[in-house]
Amino acid sequence: MSTRNRRISPSWLLAATLAAGVLAGGAAAFEAVTLEDYSGAELFERFCASCHGSGARGNGPVASSLNTVVPDLTMITSRYGGEFPATLVRDVIDGRGIDMRAHGTRAMPVWGYEFWVEEGGDVVAQTAVRDAINKLVDHLRTVQRSDGAVRGTGAPVRE
Repeated sequence: MSTRNRRISPSWLLAATLAAGVLAGGAAAFEAVTLEDYSGAELFERFCASCHGSGARGNGPVASSLNTVVPDLTMITSRYGGEFPATLVRDVIDGRGIDMRAHGTRAMPVWGYEFWVEEGGDVVAQTAVRDAINKLVDHLRTVQRSDGAVRGTGAPVRE
């Protein structure tokens, strides 16, 4: 029998229509994600928590396998005499302007470059990088501890 004269069964047509609908719906639901789509906390979780831990305490799942001690980022303000050094934190995260001769090797990725490449490596990408790093800096400011408590919660932090 030729395929030209073959009749399509209603159940096959229904199955094909449903499958096409699911595929089309899935494609429509997928949206490209850029750095702009993330909050500071989400950026931290995606790019920093593997080393620094979700709580920014330096105890991420990768930390024990590194040759360098991963710093507790909740104590930045404390280490700098009660003042959060936003510009320094921003520069360290970005990493592109750090003089390696003065600071030794850099164990942390150069996120400014990594983000720039991820966003397309152009002038528009540089704006996205700056905004993402600012979100990370703002997030780190919110997780600073003083007197054994996480700011904003008043809850004691156990070492």
